[in-house]
Amino acid sequence: MQQPDDFEQDFQWISKRLKELRKEKGFNNYEHFAYELGMSRSAYWRIEKGSNFEMKTLFRICKLLEISVQEFFTQK
Repeated sequence: MQQPDDFEQDFQWISKRLKELRKEKGFNNYEHFAYELGMSRSAYWRIEKGSNFEMKTLFRICKLLEISVQEFFTQK
């Protein structure tokens, strides 16, 4: 069974995917994306650096990116 610290690679993949999708949607600056989400820049920056976050935040991010959660986890 995985320990909580064993998820580091998963968090890094999610943060990389998030940054990739954010840029694809034209949000070159993470600060502007954080503003659109209604988050502080520092809170959003931590997500893109691989910190743990709530699923409802992922749902909000996907809504802003105009993609489903399934699309988020599907690589092209």
